[in-house]
Amino acid sequence: MDREKQSRQVMSGVSDKHDGMKALPRKKFKKPAANQFDLGELAHGVESGSRLHLGKAITLLESTNPDHKKRGQELLNALLPKTGNSIRIGITGVPGAGKSTFIETFGTMLTELGHRVAVLAIDPSSSRTGGSILGDKTRMEELARNTKAFIRPSPTAGTLGGVHKKTRETMLLCEAAGYDVILVETVGVGQSETLVRGMVDMFLLLVLTGAGDELQGMKKGILELADAMIVHKADQDNLPLAKKTVREYKQMLHFLQPATEGWTTRPLAVSSIEGTGMQEIWDMVKDFEQTVKESSYWDTRRQEQTRDWFHSMITDELLGRFYGDPERKQQVKDMEQRILNDRLTVSQAVTELFK
Repeated sequence: MDREKQSRQVMSGVSDKHDGMKALPRKKFKKPAANQFDLGELAHGVESGSRLHLGKAITLLESTNPDHKKRGQELLNALLPKTGNSIRIGITGVPGAGKSTFIETFGTMLTELGHRVAVLAIDPSSSRTGGSILGDKTRMEELARNTKAFIRPSPTAGTLGGVHKKTRETMLLCEAAGYDVILVETVGVGQSETLVRGMVDMFLLLVLTGAGDELQGMKKGILELADAMIVHKADQDNLPLAKKTVREYKQMLHFLQPATEGWTTRPLAVSSIEGTGMQEIWDMVKDFEQTVKESSYWDTRRQEQTRDWFHSMITDELLGRFYGDPERKQQVKDMEQRILNDRLTVSQAVTELFK
């Protein structure tokens, strides 16, 4: 056979349909079974102080699954008698004030004093994934490893002001688990302060040195929410300026309405890096608790907060049911077009919706 014929010759292929390897049976896809929660075991685990069970209980409460929501409320109801035995402290401040650094140092000191500390860090939600952006467990590494501490970052999930709608219930679960100090950190965006003030006993505002410049970007209303002004980063070359800032706040606070009846807001200079001023803050917290309890305003405030929580939950439920109705959602969509086409006013559309 000449070379030209050889180049055009086609070799016969392999007769078998596979390469000789034995074919493996195809696996059938199985949908993962829904998480099953044993409420009795979960409640016992929470009461015994298990961080694992506490995390599972919070996940159950935060679930949007209707069955999980129902079981979560049953769990919370069973644990209610174990709640209410903590001091709840809200912590806010402008971005860059060092809230997470302060909480880690302050929380670590409290655990050394024998307290159990729960940190509920309200994280901004990603507009793309809905998850937390900041991730406070990564910003509080030492406290996260502490067996006497529990950190729970909660994405804001679109809640007004950045406060997750389940934060109040999470606080109750932490109390049932034996945590006697609850620290609630806000994102510090302005609106969240009012909401957090409505769920804590004492409210701390972290500020930086230079009161005059700081006040330019801070609303008077936020200052009136604070039970203590913490002038942060009072260390090294910044210490003299921090002391000057404390004096300025002392003068200014005389002209503001007290945040808590019977208590005078106090400014303190602290350093999380050097650990200075932390014991003074805790002494002030205990003084605050004693003063407010003696005036009976402690229980009054908590009752008012529970009532406000009840009414806010009514609003949330009404909104959820309204927009959860497919027919209503379509009706709203149709009316939007009529409004945008100048065929209907906004007030007329709302009136028609609620006829």
